[in-house]
Amino acid sequence: MAVLAWLLIPLLTAIGAGLWGSWAGRNRKAAGDGSELAGYARFREAMEKSHTGT
Repeated sequence: MAVLAWLLIPLLTAIGAGLWGSWAGRNRKAAGDGSELAGYARFREAMEKSHTGT
């Protein structure tokens, strides 16, 4: 009976890892990159303005 208990530990671990992997790899609805791209554009404009004076 003790052998079965020791065999259940890796089995339950593998099942848990499979569940976690399927949860971590699920498709998430992305909000989009619009705000990040707008922020990057503002950053580039600011950097171009600071270098035009030299």
